[in-house]
Amino acid sequence: MTDTTSNKMWGGRFAAGPDAIMEAINASIGFDKRMAAQDIAGSRAHAAMLAATGIITDKDAEAIGEGLLTILSEIEDGTFQFSTALEDIHMNVEARLKEVIGEPAGRLHTGRSRNDQVATDFKLWVRDQLDAFEGGLMALIRALLGQAEAGADWVMPGFTHLQTAQPVTWGHHMMAYVEMFGRDLSRVRDARARMNESPLGAAALAGTSFPIDRDMTAQALGFDRPAANSLDAVADRDFALEFLAAASICAMHLSRFAEELVIWSSAQFRFVTLSDRFSTGSSIMPQKKNPDAAELIRAKVGRIFGANTALMMVMKGLPLTYSKDMQEDKEQVFDAADNLMLALAAMEGMVRDMTGQRDNLAAAAGSGFSTATDLADWLVRVLGLPFREAHHVTGALVGMAEKQGCDLPDLTLAQMQSVHADISEGVFDVLTVENSVNSRMSYGGTAPAQVREQIKRWKGLLA
Repeated sequence: MTDTTSNKMWGGRFAAGPDAIMEAINASIGFDKRMAAQDIAGSRAHAAMLAATGIITDKDAEAIGEGLLTILSEIEDGTFQFSTALEDIHMNVEARLKEVIGEPAGRLHTGRSRNDQVATDFKLWVRDQLDAFEGGLMALIRALLGQAEAGADWVMPGFTHLQTAQPVTWGHHMMAYVEMFGRDLSRVRDARARMNESPLGAAALAGTSFPIDRDMTAQALGFDRPAANSLDAVADRDFALEFLAAASICAMHLSRFAEELVIWSSAQFRFVTLSDRFSTGSSIMPQKKNPDAAELIRAKVGRIFGANTALMMVMKGLPLTYSKDMQEDKEQVFDAADNLMLALAAMEGMVRDMTGQRDNLAAAAGSGFSTATDLADWLVRVLGLPFREAHHVTGALVGMAEKQGCDLPDLTLAQMQSVHADISEGVFDVLTVENSVNSRMSYGGTAPAQVREQIKRWKGLLA
């Protein structure tokens, strides 16, 4: 006979042998207790429906409803004793309900299964997270609108390949992130609308022979309608995957912005100053002010991406309907939701508190021959040159300025005319960064007037 206490697989933590291992791998109460409020809400709606349809008595339904509220209070005040032996939140609540109200507790599970129960609980939990996600996005967008409005006409360099490309406005750059997070907002709202169907009443997989009213429970729980196919209702985890997909894209946007804040707050750029609330010092270098919040946001994306991939892998090979694999659907969603909301809140705080360094932004905007495109456009518009020829002339003038260690506006008219004789004094009007940004009046352009129009549009959308 094998001595389980000395077996390397079962020793130490699992000294009791395979029974302890099975209990540990089978139990989910360690994490699914986070769905206690949703579980109790679903059970109360189910009990009320059972009474309304005559399946159980009003007296039993009332006892069940009051007992569930008692249990919810115990959970909220920390006196509820969770048991691993009872596996999950559903069985823990049901066992405690029997202790609280006795025999009527056994009638609660009539016409349902743990399969539709857990799908309902999880949907309710994810729906709550989508609502919180929407609130976090709207707060961040409003913070960005505040920055955009304050600096609608501040000039700064726009980059491609992290090289100076053309002058843009600070407001325009902030509004680029408004558009990104606005798309995240639309994804959240879209996902919420699509997932808002109730699995409750699908039972184990085939529905039930009891005369239940699924419309009643769906309405009580805030769903738009019952799910139309009982097999799909218990097998579906698309709602969690859509949440993770939307969270992953948003986390990517947060990470991109965090990277810019890390760069912009460096001594080499000095584009922004982050508040002390979202920075830390060094243990050895007293001059340091580290953008730790931005760096941690940048790292959170890995956990959120990982959660998305993990749940995809869990679901990819499962036949209909329920398999125990689906117990692994929650921990990564819980972790992703926690980290996403923390990252959103931290980014909102950084955006609200940060100070754009207008003079440094303006100085950088004029460097790196940032108005070269304006010069080429002027040659086309005023002299009628084909764009390719204008591009060649501009390149020659950039090369001349580079050799002389100056920028384009610092060249003399005579020097410019040595490259193309028809260039006139009017060219200097387009070589300032202010004139450059003011001229970009095409819809969605960087001109301050356009930026202010987009701010106004977004304020209307959020109203």
